[in-house]
Amino acid sequence: MRVSGRTGAAGALLLALIACAKMGPPAGGAPDKVPPKLVATTPESVGVYPGWKNDVEFRFDEIVSEGSSPNFGLGTGDLEKLILLSPSGKVPVIKWHRDRITVRPREGWQPNRVYRVELLPGLVDLRRNKLDTTAVLTFSTGGELPTDTLRGIAIDWVQGRVAIGALVELILQPDSLVYRAVTDSGGRFTVGPLPGGEYLVYAVIDQNHDQRRGRRESYDSAVVAAGKPVPALWLIPRDTVGPRITQVAPGDSVSAVIGFGGPLAPDQRFDSSNVSLRRQSDSAPVPFRSVLVKELDDSLQRLARARADSLRIAADTTIPDSLKFRPARPLAPKAPAPALPGAPRVRVDVVAESILKSRPKLAQSLVLRVDSAFVPETKYLVEFRGIRSAAGVAGDAKGVLVIPKRPPPPPVDTTRADSTRKPNIPGKGLPADSLRPGKPTKPVKPKSSP
Repeated sequence: MRVSGRTGAAGALLLALIACAKMGPPAGGAPDKVPPKLVATTPESVGVYPGWKNDVEFRFDEIVSEGSSPNFGLGTGDLEKLILLSPSGKVPVIKWHRDRITVRPREGWQPNRVYRVELLPGLVDLRRNKLDTTAVLTFSTGGELPTDTLRGIAIDWVQGRVAIGALVELILQPDSLVYRAVTDSGGRFTVGPLPGGEYLVYAVIDQNHDQRRGRRESYDSAVVAAGKPVPALWLIPRDTVGPRITQVAPGDSVSAVIGFGGPLAPDQRFDSSNVSLRRQSDSAPVPFRSVLVKELDDSLQRLARARADSLRIAADTTIPDSLKFRPARPLAPKAPAPALPGAPRVRVDVVAESILKSRPKLAQSLVLRVDSAFVPETKYLVEFRGIRSAAGVAGDAKGVLVIPKRPPPPPVDTTRADSTRKPNIPGKGLPADSLRPGKPTKPVKPKSSP
């Protein structure tokens, strides 16, 4: 059978349209709100497979989305962000097969090594239903089956809370094999089974989500001997220079707020031995009262205002003594609000709360207070000597406080009507229109009765 040129072109166009068509959810029927379910893995987890050469496979009960960003081996693809393969220093090869995802190391499987492949939460189906659970596959390519497990908790010390979604690196010594994991919603991690031995453990706030520990990212580390627990990891920026002042702004007439580029060490005090305040014009020293963390300064100011109010009430002769010194009744504790029907129950992590309270909070700003008010239109130079960052790095910091010009008093409104003048009342001899400014008033003649 002979096919004409026009028919052949039409067929080719149809095939091109079919090839370019994007796969989507079928039309009609009830909306599917169930996320994809992992039904099988290859190979099975926690097993020894000598000479393993195949891909690791995650199989689901429906077609999953490959994402909008392709996998080019750079760690930026949508699926590449959801797979952690350890130990490997390269981005793994990840392929999408409709209802399957396959993974293998870019350098190939190495003999006699324990591998850990973790599928992170975030995989979606064609209807954007998200899988919120984690799947971990651990197997060995030879040797003994691993048995050790490392557990710990990461704390974001700067924010004063547990570090959710922090990257965890466990480096086996002396082989330097790196195993990776991510902390859960409680800031905890559990990695195992692993080969026995000593580990160097890092926890990192992975700001750019590249699954690698960056030099400028907040982290903490600890050396963990074989069979020992992992101590709490307190994540902070690890700068190599001391704190730098980023802003000095007047608070009120007798205070200034000094902001720093990073958190400060909480165990340091500031006085005239390591802080100086001078007028910039003639370098004349200016005495100051205190330099405190902003949270502590705010608390002391609230107490001072409460004390001043009590003294003012005590000196007020118009208030009877029986009312001045009446003891305040303690407030009854508020009963917890009843939970709404169907609302999830809020669980308090007592262990995490106790760990957070074991160290003081970090601050990035200080409040400097003086006895006499700052002079308007004057610049002051504030200098710190040997101030330490939260990482323990000391340095000197300088900043300039600019006191602005005192604002002029508000202008007097001369157009406002005299408040002492008795207004004309409608119905009392003047019409209502006569109350409008600028219009002369006229007496109203009373109407004669018929």
